[in-house]
Amino acid sequence: MKQDLELIRGLEEELFKPSVRASPEALDRLLADGFVEFGRSGGVYEKAAVIRSLVGDSSEQRDVPAARDFVLRSLADDVVLLTYLSFRVANGREERHTLRSSIWRFIDGRWQMVFHQGTPAGPQT
Repeated sequence: MKQDLELIRGLEEELFKPSVRASPEALDRLLADGFVEFGRSGGVYEKAAVIRSLVGDSSEQRDVPAARDFVLRSLADDVVLLTYLSFRVANGREERHTLRSSIWRFIDGRWQMVFHQGTPAGPQT
């Protein structure tokens, strides 16, 4: 499972990169058809809306999150759940902590994210 954690974590962290967030093609490869996100704000977003938002929002591209405490759980032979804590660093301090959950599924020979949720969290220790 450690190898799988590194692979899925790497795919998740691709979504943090400004070059990926600016590329509809890259996002389309990483997000499955039927993808749904329950956002940190409480909104519900489908794949097309997420791609439009990320590609069109240059401020999102400049504000790259940091993350830690990755845990991978197998839900089925071809489905895994990745959980972790994301945050921003400002003036040397962590802020905007968010508990994140992503479900990845092996589809047509590659892993794609089918679901993501961000939940606001207090400072973590």
